[in-house]
Amino acid sequence: MIRLANINDLIGVLGLYDELRPHDPVLEPEVMKKKWAELIDDEHSHIIVAEAGGKIAATCALGLNRSIANGGKPFAIIEHVVTGSGFRRRGFSRQVLEYAVALAWQLGCCKVMLLSGEKLTAAHRVYESVGFKSGIEKGFVIKPDGT
Repeated sequence: MIRLANINDLIGVLGLYDELRPHDPVLEPEVMKKKWAELIDDEHSHIIVAEAGGKIAATCALGLNRSIANGGKPFAIIEHVVTGSGFRRRGFSRQVLEYAVALAWQLGCCKVMLLSGEKLTAAHRVYESVGFKSGIEKGFVIKPDGT
């Protein structure tokens, strides 16, 4: 089942993020719960999950950015696309991405952008199967530590 995450999905989503970003700092439990509640309640953030066998199998985050360009339509960014190691190659990433893109269009977005690691060619094929195209715009990233 593909759906929007709810307050009870914190542990499942965190497990996936641990696979995606194992070196991230660990938040204190109360801080983590507060941040998750804020995220779930934010009308400009949507966490999409695929649930299989009572577990969170895959997720992605859809963030909306308001704008006065493009006729005042917002644009969306998808990040943190991850499928759990025990659920890969079953279409879950594609399904959460399709849900996220459909939601972005429903919310009136003028475009949806997605950043991906340069060398993740298997993931790029999934993104292309959903309709994402490279070579239209070029993404740039800067991080505080210079990496």
